[in-house]
Amino acid sequence: MTVAGFTVPRQFSFTTRPYAAIDDATDASLGLDDIDVRVRWMLDLIGAAQSELMARLWQPATFDVLAAGRDGQGRKLPMQGHVAAARLGWNPFYPTDVYVPSRVTRVVTSQTIGTLRTLAYRDHAIGSLSARFDPVTGRLTPPTTAGEYVPSGFARGVARQLAARSRSAASAGGPTPRLRITDVQGPPQTCVMARLSAADRQLAHITVTDAVLTLTVKLPTHEAPTGRAQWQRVRLTAAIPPHLHTRAITDWHLPTLVLDHRGLLLACAATEHVPTADLSAGATAVGVDWSPSTLGAAAIVTERPDGLVSDYRGWTYDDRGLGIKLARLQAEGQHLHRKAARLTRLAATAPPEVRAELEEKIAVLDAHRTAIGVKRGKINRELAFHFARHTVDYAAAAGAAVIGVEDLTTLETRGHGRVNNNRAAQSARRKAVDALAHTAAGVGVTVVSVPARGTSALCPGCNDKLSRPGGYHRAWCARCNVGGNRDHVAGVNLAKRALLGRRKAIRQRGQNPQIRIAEHAPVRQCRAKTSPTPSRPRHRRVRRSVPTATPPVGVNQIRIVPAPQASVWDTVKPAAASHVVTGSRDVPTSPASAASVADSMRFK
Repeated sequence: MTVAGFTVPRQFSFTTRPYAAIDDATDASLGLDDIDVRVRWMLDLIGAAQSELMARLWQPATFDVLAAGRDGQGRKLPMQGHVAAARLGWNPFYPTDVYVPSRVTRVVTSQTIGTLRTLAYRDHAIGSLSARFDPVTGRLTPPTTAGEYVPSGFARGVARQLAARSRSAASAGGPTPRLRITDVQGPPQTCVMARLSAADRQLAHITVTDAVLTLTVKLPTHEAPTGRAQWQRVRLTAAIPPHLHTRAITDWHLPTLVLDHRGLLLACAATEHVPTADLSAGATAVGVDWSPSTLGAAAIVTERPDGLVSDYRGWTYDDRGLGIKLARLQAEGQHLHRKAARLTRLAATAPPEVRAELEEKIAVLDAHRTAIGVKRGKINRELAFHFARHTVDYAAAAGAAVIGVEDLTTLETRGHGRVNNNRAAQSARRKAVDALAHTAAGVGVTVVSVPARGTSALCPGCNDKLSRPGGYHRAWCARCNVGGNRDHVAGVNLAKRALLGRRKAIRQRGQNPQIRIAEHAPVRQCRAKTSPTPSRPRHRRVRRSVPTATPPVGVNQIRIVPAPQASVWDTVKPAAASHVVTGSRDVPTSPASAASVADSMRFK
């Protein structure tokens, strides 16, 4: 339920591509290929400086300073990464005779400090586990304080590393040292990008008028600029996606520059106002259970004066075969990884001429594996938002104010075999939660995390253990005489816990509200149907306007029927292009119309 008249700000992200580029000094049109080259030069400078600074700071003293949050004079470190790096004296180095503006240095230090601060928690967790590790038994002692708690999966992985190091130290006759993150792994490889939000107007600024975004940014005119004159301003024009035209956006933020196989990509962020939700006012909740067979299933519980009721008729998400496709791509990627690893072992002892051939094959395998990873990422994103859209529609039709999802930090995939465990562990559940929270906030519904333990094994009515009369996917309670699909029963438990603990939810910045205590109240089955019937969008029919030709007499024609399209993309109508392209990828031209904003101007 939403509070009438009250809204709260919310940030979200979107991507777009420039379709025109103009030199800010001369107002001359520039080709998009030239812009890609100049952006590549700047990203190469940022990537090299960031890698050098990360390798120089990869030591335990760095994480000690970040964990303490104090500089050399005892002052608290500021939140801005570039300000903290300047106060600590952590500045990057550039090649000799190369001029880089100080605002670009801000981008480098901000990205580096952000990565190190993220890994500071991991360093603290590894040190805590190392202090609680017993080399004699090879086990971890139970934590004594809340700060020593880490996820069990992470603890098991570190315990294996500690056991291996203790064995090697025992064979060498020395004591087992305390482990730090710098002992476990090397400096992380960072993504080559430029977060312009760390800079000010001297490097970049943005304006939005009439659904058109204009970014003015300084780019180098040479691969190794030697002076300030070789950094010139460029105005990049990009179209705002049509689905954002009617949203109450109050602020547009500087984007992040990324280069992919299609050219320059602007990863933008914006702030909008959405209806605020009151968790304590809702009487209906939807529970979403992550299923091993599909992405998720949902069920509804309603609070009435006589208690909690549910019809135990859940809804299962239909991924339209994309889950099978993701499993196939995952198996193919793992096969390529094993093959590349085997060729790497062979190349280590092969003659020079054979080693060169093997390295070429390894490069091809790595390229194929990277392409598979990119394809899996795209499918996972589309699958997550498609699932979120259908789940939010299901909750809105039921009048729910809360959507309870399983807490992913306490959810482990085990007991289903090696293949199924690995497949479920790599599913896009985190992306689905983020997409669900983003989509639900637009209609005033709040997504909360609830404890996952026992949701599929306990009865929502009496809280006793359920039986499996029909196999793994069925659940039944003979005492309450309720049951059905295992995932639907789990959804009822999740919705019950969301309703009972919604007034005790813990809110942390940057996270969904969390319910950490699983309370119980009997949920009785009602005869009336309380959950809505989810809509089933039909696929678009494939129409062909080409007239059929009359076959010659005596000739048997082979009739080829096109396969019907069956994917989540068929339910989305393509947006009509409303802008024209005024730039080219090769040669600057005069303004001319084009069919698409971004795709038509980039040669394949």
